[in-house]
Amino acid sequence: MAKTMELPHSCCLTFLWRIVLILLAINTSTAQCAAPNIVFILADDLGWNDIGFNNPDIISPHIDGLARSGVILNQSYVQPVCSPSRAALMTGVYPFRLGLQHMVIIQGQAVCASRDRPFLPELLKEGGYATHALGKWHLGYCNRNCTPTYRGFDSFFGFYNGAEDYYTKEFAGGFDFRDNEKADNTYVGTYSSYQYSERIRKIITSHDNKKPLFLYLSYPNVHKPLQAPQKYLDMYPDVTDPNRRALSAMVTAMDDSVGVLINSLKMKGIDDNTLIVFSADNGGMPTYGNNFPLRGGKITVFEGGTRAAALVHGPMFKTTGIRYDGLMHAVDWFPTLVEAAGIKYHGKDQDGVSQWKPIVHQTLPSNRQEVVYNIDDSFRPTQGKAAIRVGDYKLIDGFPGVFPEWYEPGKYHDRWGHISGREDEKSMKWMRESQPDERFKFLFNLKDDPYEHVNLYDQYPAIVKQLESRLQEHRKRYITPYFPLPDMKSHPKNYGGVWSPGWC
Repeated sequence: MAKTMELPHSCCLTFLWRIVLILLAINTSTAQCAAPNIVFILADDLGWNDIGFNNPDIISPHIDGLARSGVILNQSYVQPVCSPSRAALMTGVYPFRLGLQHMVIIQGQAVCASRDRPFLPELLKEGGYATHALGKWHLGYCNRNCTPTYRGFDSFFGFYNGAEDYYTKEFAGGFDFRDNEKADNTYVGTYSSYQYSERIRKIITSHDNKKPLFLYLSYPNVHKPLQAPQKYLDMYPDVTDPNRRALSAMVTAMDDSVGVLINSLKMKGIDDNTLIVFSADNGGMPTYGNNFPLRGGKITVFEGGTRAAALVHGPMFKTTGIRYDGLMHAVDWFPTLVEAAGIKYHGKDQDGVSQWKPIVHQTLPSNRQEVVYNIDDSFRPTQGKAAIRVGDYKLIDGFPGVFPEWYEPGKYHDRWGHISGREDEKSMKWMRESQPDERFKFLFNLKDDPYEHVNLYDQYPAIVKQLESRLQEHRKRYITPYFPLPDMKSHPKNYGGVWSPGWC
């Protein structure tokens, strides 16, 4: 009898112990998976009209799939050129407050993004994330402390400068490709997107699921040189303009790499807890990219230079396949992703505001009602520029940039090569009229006129005054751009033919 009484008691203890173990496992799993994995995909020089979800002539099924099952950010703004946009993303601060608002960081300049402000990956790393960067850096490298693995990334697989040959990995007389801090010529002769796909697989396959993952995937596509494997060029037989054909092929090559990313996340079993962001870093260059029907292009503060093709995707978005019209700027990604990661951070004097709740729920208004496109007074009164949007109204004060028109795909050619036709004549006239600065005063109502056809500057002086007042408030925090001449100590010949840190 005693023995039969012990059996239920033992079974009960065993059953209870199993329940405890299951609950502990669930709690542990929940703790491990509470913070989402974050993948930020940044496409270089991609125009509004250079991606399938805005233009069906472009073959980008994987990115389009993310858009269909995600949320397209219809009014997501960036800076007119590369380095400033990347600095805004990494710091949450407008470039005109960092001294990085003029042009880009060019090779040989003793310039890097401010060290006195934390970078996004530094904060995510402190919050327990594994952090990896692939592709283009373009935030300075004259000192090793400026480079990715000293700015919060556990690993870096890419190049320091603003562009490079997609096969040789060379730029402006030097080699520029690194695996972490070491120059690596393993992939010479391999098209860039292939090597990034290989490294994406490796990072995700070997990732420890006990930690959340932050992957910054900064593709060089579609920045010149315009290069793509023949199989991608063959996918566009009806595109007769060689520049346009090459760029379209480069988009599809990038899209295939994004497909590798998506499949790797699924194979790892972490796709259901991964937030994916896709964005251009600036508008497309009209000589090969395209922003139609938006006005202008890269380098300009018109919408074509600053309104990015962008989307978000993840299981947290319950309503998908829509376009969210709330205002957003590159500076917002820092606080937005920090909130998504569940990290408590009160940024020091940031310009970014978290948009996490508005873009997740989509029924809430954007937390941003104002966008500063840029303030660059370094060449006033001839070619200085400032631009701001408050609500629906946009003010441009100064020279907007050299691409002032609306360029349809394949109908504008390289000004520095085979230039001809009406569009070029208009641009040349525009450049000749760049004196004096007073001639460039614009006011647009972007709600009624999103493509900037009707200049309302003379019709609404009260609105002009209001927006000018806001610009003046921002100018109180303005830092003069730091744009020194290139330093010859930086030349690759001093570093075995490799662009390298150590000369500032």
